[in-house]
Amino acid sequence: MASTSSSFITLVSFLFFLHLSCLFNNLNAKHILTKNHNHQHQHTKNPSSNPRLYRAFLALQAWKRVIYSDPNNFTTNWIGPSVCTYHGVYCAPSIDDPEVTIVAGIDLNFGDIAGFLPNELGLLSDLALLHLNSNRFCGIVPITFNNLTLLYELDLSNNRFVGPFPFVALSLPSLKYLDIRYNEFEGPLPPQLFNKSFDAIFVNNNRFSGSIPSNLGQTKVSVLVFANNKLGGCLPESIVNFADTLEELVLINTSISGCLPQQVGSLYKLRVFDVSFNQIVGPIPYSLAGLSHLEQLNLAHNEMSGIVPSAVCELPSLANFTFSYNFFCEEEGICQNLTSKRIAFDDRRNCLPEKPLQRSTKECNAILEHPVDCFELCCPEDGGFGTNVTAGSVAIPTASIPAAMPVSAPFLAPSYP
Repeated sequence: MASTSSSFITLVSFLFFLHLSCLFNNLNAKHILTKNHNHQHQHTKNPSSNPRLYRAFLALQAWKRVIYSDPNNFTTNWIGPSVCTYHGVYCAPSIDDPEVTIVAGIDLNFGDIAGFLPNELGLLSDLALLHLNSNRFCGIVPITFNNLTLLYELDLSNNRFVGPFPFVALSLPSLKYLDIRYNEFEGPLPPQLFNKSFDAIFVNNNRFSGSIPSNLGQTKVSVLVFANNKLGGCLPESIVNFADTLEELVLINTSISGCLPQQVGSLYKLRVFDVSFNQIVGPIPYSLAGLSHLEQLNLAHNEMSGIVPSAVCELPSLANFTFSYNFFCEEEGICQNLTSKRIAFDDRRNCLPEKPLQRSTKECNAILEHPVDCFELCCPEDGGFGTNVTAGSVAIPTASIPAAMPVSAPFLAPSYP
């Protein structure tokens, strides 16, 4: 009897522990499944956890679908909704709520990526920086960019964008830095461009045409590069409005004509002034003697004439003065020996009687016998010379001007982050 009772107790105990074991295993399995489900749910489409990152995910996936070539594998890891781990994508706390993470910047510079910009990029409404320098993006800039109200820097340079000036950039209230150089944009530059509070504008090496807008100077930029476009017309006197801010003005090969306005001498912060490869006539304005910060002055390949004033050659910061391929007939004072001031210079192909490598007497007489009176110069807004200048000047043959003069090294990359 005692043996039977003992066997019964043993059986009950075994069943009890078996039940506990099964219960434990079931609970453990449920915990693992729940954990895996939550982990999977966390990394799949979950707009409720962070709707702003989810919108960024949708935008970047739409962009990846229209990227046709990515030889450097910049976008290879653009997989899944963890956008903050994507190459070239930078996240940060939101301005309006530091507890919320947002996509604040995208930098795909030098990616050599081919594709275009889809409308879905307008979903990146938290974006402050967009840098796409040196790729093969083509097409037009989508109008949905007008949703990027926090965008501070837009760099689309060295791509294959086409169409008119991207007006959508003018609708961005926070934009301070605009770089669209080395593309295929065409048509006129909109006057509205110079009503915006930009810090730097690079529009060089496109196909822009027409004249420089007469409201030039309403914006307070420090760097303005127009080079290698066919703008024509004269440099507007409104350039004086840049006096308090402008440090670099580059107008290489822009087909501008007429005389340089005296107002250029009011740009007292100017360090770089380059108007080479144009059809500028007349003398060097004496007002340039007031540019005490000027380091580089390039007047080469124009039709300027008269005297090279000593006051310009004596500028305290001047390091490089190029005035070759003009019709200057005299160098005043120290201008005859700029080497003594350790100033790099080029005075070839002028009409300087005692200097080597000058123009022929016949070439010089054709210009010098008909001096230009800048006070009577007519400069129509549609570009070209006025009637008072045509009779006394010789236009540079189109063939002598390169289709796209390279912008010198300081302007190949902006001095901004």
